[in-house]
Formats: sequence, C-alpha cells, structure tokens
Amino acid sequence: MNRSGQAASTVDISELLATSKIGPLQKRVFALTMASLIMDGFDVQAMSYVAPAVVADWGIGGAALRYVFPAANVGVLIGSLVFSVVADKIGRRPVLVGATLFYAVMALATATAQDVNQLLWLRFIAGIGMGCIIPNSTALIGEFSPVKQRVTLMMCITVGFTAGAAIGGFVAAWMIPAFGWRSVFVLGGAVPLVVALFMAWGLPESLQFLAVRQRNRATLVRWLKQLNPSLQIDDSTRFLTTEQSKEGAPFVHLFREGRASSTVLLWIVNFMNLLILYSVTSWLPLLIAGMGYPTQTAVLMGAVLQTGGTIGTFGLAWLIARGGFLPMLISTFAIATFSIALIGQPGLSLALLGAIVFVAGWCVIGGQPGINALSATYYPTYLRSTGIGWGLGVGRLGAIVGPYIGGVLLGNQWSTQQLFWAAALPALISTLTMSAMLFTMRLPGPATTQRQEAISH
Repeated sequence: MNRSGQAASTVDISELLATSKIGPLQKRVFALTMASLIMDGFDVQAMSYVAPAVVADWGIGGAALRYVFPAANVGVLIGSLVFSVVADKIGRRPVLVGATLFYAVMALATATAQDVNQLLWLRFIAGIGMGCIIPNSTALIGEFSPVKQRVTLMMCITVGFTAGAAIGGFVAAWMIPAFGWRSVFVLGGAVPLVVALFMAWGLPESLQFLAVRQRNRATLVRWLKQLNPSLQIDDSTRFLTTEQSKEGAPFVHLFREGRASSTVLLWIVNFMNLLILYSVTSWLPLLIAGMGYPTQTAVLMGAVLQTGGTIGTFGLAWLIARGGFLPMLISTFAIATFSIALIGQPGLSLALLGAIVFVAGWCVIGGQPGINALSATYYPTYLRSTGIGWGLGVGRLGAIVGPYIGGVLLGNQWSTQQLFWAAALPALISTLTMSAMLFTMRLPGPATTQRQEAISH
C-alpha cells in the first residue's frame, strides 16, 4: 500500500482498518447499527410495556399472555442461530438490512393483532428478525474499528439495545394513554423501517469479509475509496488480508482448528450469564417487595440494576482494553457471584442494598457485551457472526428457562435469601468457565496473525 497517493500494487486491508482513524465511513456504520440496535431493544421489550393495556382492552386475565412473553425470545433464539450463519456466507450488510426491515414490518403487523393467538405468532416471527441484530452489528463494528478502539466500540455499541429498551418504557408510558397500546408497535415499526432504508443506502459490507470471500471487487474498491479517498487503486491492485476463507458450513468450523473447547466454554458462559440476567431482571422488583420494601422502592431497584449494567458496559470496556478479556471477565463474574448472593441477606440498609444491586448490574448486564466482544475477537472473519450468534442463541435458552426456574422455586416457597443464593450459582459457574479459557483460548493479536495469499481478482 502506498500512502502517498500513487497507485498501490497491494492493499493490506487488515492493516488499513487496524491503523486507520475513525472517519466518515466508520461513523456512518456506528450510527446506522446503533439506530437499529436501539429500535431492536425497543421492540424486544415493547410487549412487557403494553401488556397491562392489552389485558384491559381485551378483557382477559394476565395469565393469558404467559406464552406471548417467551414467544419473542424463542424467535430471537432461532434468528441468532440461523441468520448468524447466513451472514458468514452472504455478508453482514444484507442480513442487517433485511432483518431490520423484517422486524419493522412485523412490529407494524403486531399493531393489528386481534387476539392472543395472533399476538403470540406475530411476536414469535418478529423475534426471528430481532435475533440477527446484536451478533451482526457486533461483528461489523469490530471489522470497521481501529485496533486500539475495537474492544471499546464493540462493547459500547451494545448499549444501544439497552437504551432502546429503557427508552421504550418512557415512550410507552406517554403513548398508551394518549393513543392506545397499538401505537407503541406502530412507532416500533415505522422508525426501523426508515432506519432500514438508510441502511440499504449507506451501510457498507465488511471489507475483510469481501476480501476473505474473494468476491465483489468493484464493491470492495468503492468502500475502500470511501474509507481512504487518497488511496489509488487500479485494475492491477491486489488486496491482502491476514485471514482466509473456509469451505463448508460455518457452524462446523466452530469446532475445528483447536476451537472446540473454547466454543463450548463460550456457550456455557453465555447460557449462565443470560440465565442470571433475565432471572434477576424479571424477579428482582417482586423479591425486593417481598423483603418488606415499598413497591416504589422495589421498582427503583430494578432501575438501579439497569443503570449499573449501562455504566458497567463502559467501565468494563475501559478495563478490558487495559487488562485483557480473560482476567477482567473472570474478576467480573467472581464479583457477580458474591454481589448476587448478598442481595437477599436480611438486615441490609437501603443504601447498601442499592450499592449491591448496582454492582450486580455492572457485572451481569455489563458483562454480556464483554462476552460478545470476546467472541468477536476470538473467531476469524469467516466465522465471526456464527460464533457470536450461536453463543447468544445458546444463551437465549438460559434467558427462556431462567425466569421459569425462578418462578418454580418461588412457588416452592423458597426464601428470598435462598433464591439469591441459587441465582449466584450460575455466576460461580461463569467464573470457573472463564478461568478454564485461560488454558484453551488463544486470542489473536498483531504478532499471531499471518498474512495469507493475495487476492488478485
């Protein structure tokens, strides 16, 4: 590569992306994926916000919605597993654009539901589209980020999902009394529909993906020129990348070339962390109220948990960038184990309880973007979406069964103290699992990647 503006005989795409400054093209990628993630979080949580209004409107009991709530999570699981693999075959861009358009249309369709059965199926189908967004956004952001900011940007982009979920509560509280519950889904469909159109116009494909797959040279050149307008490219220019493509199903390659142990360990920690995350976020206000606190305080503790998770994402990104993935995540889940176990202890002052809940949110909610970024760093380009998506897909099983197990234990008259001790056990397993990765996982770095053959067509 020639930085002086002369025609370059070769362009090392991996080096170009790793050393480039964040310019207009990268900012556009971040803005568009963030917008999609915000609305993804909005739509995933929309059902919980409109549920009381739906029950009142249709004159049904709350129990009638017991299968509607997990329906979207089941769809998200399928979307994570299936379309992350598709993205590693056809590209991040078409899957992200298509999935955003899909869940937008399904949100608009949900606004027309006339009974619980229609609502269930519409939420399930919408979840398939929503399951594609986080793994592919994380992969694409990582592939456009300079190496020094890569981990931070991959983790912080996920805050968009959490922010969308939080914003949805305030928006729904305003819209439902004024326009009815259906208006929440209309907004949740109209905005991502516009976002999808902007993505179709301006979202680039991963440059490393195009180079590794050895296809669409004209498209690759067009995006490279937007990345670095001074770069001179002609018909003789060859493109280099430090990675290579593999034939066959991407899922199979998760278990090849020494990746099997680390893949299984990543699945375990995803399962355990999302089990805790959804269990604690689902039951925390109810359990806090059961400890004798007013309802307003119980709800506030739920907000404290989410606040801890939002701040924790930024805090952990800073720590991981300096201390490394494994040491920081091992410490994070060890602290999560103790903080969750302490929540149910009797005799805590309100201030101390709030501090413990904040720390638990920092570690559990803030730790999940760290796991996603670890997966994106560990897997090569041709496996990146599959690796993140399958990890999140397996984790989604934990998100489904965790709240159910909590309900069973609560129904069996477990005390609040026993329930939080039980919730701490998956965090302990996550700690041990992350520790095991010290012996199985070799993360790539500048000195460990080797240049592959030049791509000359």
